[in-house]
Amino acid sequence: MTDRRGFLKAAPLAAALAGAPAVHAAQPALRWRLASSFPKALDALHAAAEQVAQQVSAATGGRFQIQVFAANEIVPPFGVLDAVREGTVECGHSASYYYIGKDPTFAFDCAMPFGLNSRQQNAWLVDGGGMALMRELFAGYNIVNFPCGNTGPQMGGWFRRELRSVADLRGLKMRIGGYAGQVVSRLGVVPQQIPGADVYPALEKGAIDAAEWIGPYDDLKLGFYKVAPYYYYPGWAEAGPQLSLYVNRQAFDGLPAEYRQILESACAAAHIGMQARYDARNPAAMKKLIEGGAQLRMFPRDILLACQKEAFALYRETAAVNPQFRKVFEPWNRFRSEQHLWTRIAENSVDAFVGRHPVE
Repeated sequence: MTDRRGFLKAAPLAAALAGAPAVHAAQPALRWRLASSFPKALDALHAAAEQVAQQVSAATGGRFQIQVFAANEIVPPFGVLDAVREGTVECGHSASYYYIGKDPTFAFDCAMPFGLNSRQQNAWLVDGGGMALMRELFAGYNIVNFPCGNTGPQMGGWFRRELRSVADLRGLKMRIGGYAGQVVSRLGVVPQQIPGADVYPALEKGAIDAAEWIGPYDDLKLGFYKVAPYYYYPGWAEAGPQLSLYVNRQAFDGLPAEYRQILESACAAAHIGMQARYDARNPAAMKKLIEGGAQLRMFPRDILLACQKEAFALYRETAAVNPQFRKVFEPWNRFRSEQHLWTRIAENSVDAFVGRHPVE
């Protein structure tokens, strides 16, 4: 099995999973546990793991069962990687930038500030050499990783007070994940790592001043607009954050070849399905947020420029002292530059035109 295979094999996948069980009855009956970093209330996120479990079961005639456990049912949200590595569970579903404390290179598997959008991330992994680099990284943690969801573009976050310049970031306590927290800390922000379910009470009590989460669909459900009305864009911290399924190396090696292919294909379907859900549901949710009192704001230009400058300064500083990070960053950055040039010419131009000239 090559790293490029199967990631986006949507057509064969649909045929295989819609029909009769794909494996012979002589294959073993297995029961796995999957620990998710996400609560069931965040259904668009949590559904990816459930979709994998359902499709694996369907394709094996029920002989390969995966039981999904939401965040905190077995391990805490940020404990999934260790649980899979140590074999506490056979697999897990998480956002790899949660684990940059172990190695900042993990962020490339999810989202880098001012990095790749979801399509570019897919392109990097499937045909740009990214999957081989990520597999090498995860191998050091006894894990086989599979792309398993992407939220698409996110928003920049909810703020209790309006931002007018980069000076307003100083002293701001903000829930912000991944590398972005380190970026804004260089501008005076005090970053906080808080699971999604705890963000609203932290905002309500004034324990934090702002929170970056996902986008309209999830943000509406969590009610952030009630306690922090200023809703900023663009989501420079996460242009297309990918989630991944982690599989314990020994558990994966013990699977029959058919089960491995079915699991990989189920991840590919869940990967596509997650962004489809967000793209379909975000527009209506954005409308409801505005009707409820959310005030849309674009980040001031000086904030965006300062964050971008600090992000790439941080990347280069990290690359200078972390060989694993440097091995990924250098080809990733070349790929990023080429992709943004192409996207600006071919896609952003038509999107900008259609946005300026809507047709009723």
